[in-house]
Amino acid sequence: MQSLYQKFETLLQHTPTQFKRYMYDKISWNSRMLGIIGPRGVGKTTMILQYIKENLTSKNALYVAADDMYFVEHRLVDLADEFYKNAGEYLFIDEIHKYNDWSRELKNIYDSFPALKVAFTGSSVLDILKGSADLSRRALIYNMQGLSFREYLNLFHNVETDVFSLQKIIDNNLIIKEIQHPLPLFNDYLKRGYYPFGHENDLDIRLGQIIVQTLETDIPQFANLNVGTARKLKRLLAVIAESVPFKPNFSKISELLNVSRNSLDDYFLYMEKAGLIGQLRHETGGIRSLGKVDKVYLDNPNIIFNLVGDKLNVGNVRETFFFNQMRVNNDVISSKDADFVIDDFTFEIGGKNKQQNQIKKDGKSFIVKDDIEFGYLNVIPLWAFGLNY
Repeated sequence: MQSLYQKFETLLQHTPTQFKRYMYDKISWNSRMLGIIGPRGVGKTTMILQYIKENLTSKNALYVAADDMYFVEHRLVDLADEFYKNAGEYLFIDEIHKYNDWSRELKNIYDSFPALKVAFTGSSVLDILKGSADLSRRALIYNMQGLSFREYLNLFHNVETDVFSLQKIIDNNLIIKEIQHPLPLFNDYLKRGYYPFGHENDLDIRLGQIIVQTLETDIPQFANLNVGTARKLKRLLAVIAESVPFKPNFSKISELLNVSRNSLDDYFLYMEKAGLIGQLRHETGGIRSLGKVDKVYLDNPNIIFNLVGDKLNVGNVRETFFFNQMRVNNDVISSKDADFVIDDFTFEIGGKNKQQNQIKKDGKSFIVKDDIEFGYLNVIPLWAFGLNY
């Protein structure tokens, strides 16, 4: 175990604590067992190391990566046993899905060591969701998304601002004293601000690797798919990326990819769970809800820029941003008269010249415009919806 502690101490020394993700204060860190899941690259590892650094010590806590060479010859439950016998209290396991039979061993740890608190993370949302069903009575599961525009301002530009509720946003009750002109920052966010590693120079390479790993490794392993199916997933993602946005015609796509309709439904679901796409439905209920899928978006604007580049459609980017940011705290569904509905409010997304023709004058319908700095009446700047978490 000495090597595990040495790696743990090194990571703690290099963990910054100035900026914390929106989930940090929402997590019940003292729960007996909790899981933090989300797409690759959104900052789960940094967040748990921050908590350890500020609240615990190496005397009562241990962080391990589930793919460490230590586990070639040792079981996770044996590590927990030795750690517990040496007065350990908090065990953090990163990338848990990379450990075989992780779900069963976590249950054994939970049942065998009542005083031990265990937290785990997983980048492969698919495997975690598959295994967490067995842990539903034991573990609290938190799902984390990438950076909001508000978080980007903090991490990239040291600008701190409050979280604004949907009501404050539609009231145009927004004040960010440090920023006179938000549009240049907002446009930069759309290109590179969703992932915490976006401020580094190799964003395109790292994001490309995440997409490939998700399509070639995460989804096929989860669904027991072959290499040929991984190629079909890539082709499907390319079709979605070039659409404006994508309104699925399942019959045509099934013929194009030479797959059955049922298989195609599963492919969309896998990609949605893995954080590559978002599906806008007619009704609430989340993933696999009863609502029919109306539109399919790439998960976030950074992925659009990575996959499409100069060929992107700006209207698609705008709708993707709105859907991506607002679904964290709200049920977002499609609208018959406009683009989106949240609660009793209707939203139509467009550029600065967008007209009011499509929406009702009922006090609950809004035009969301890109390329404007400030709102007025029922017109709201698009960037403002990035302050909701």
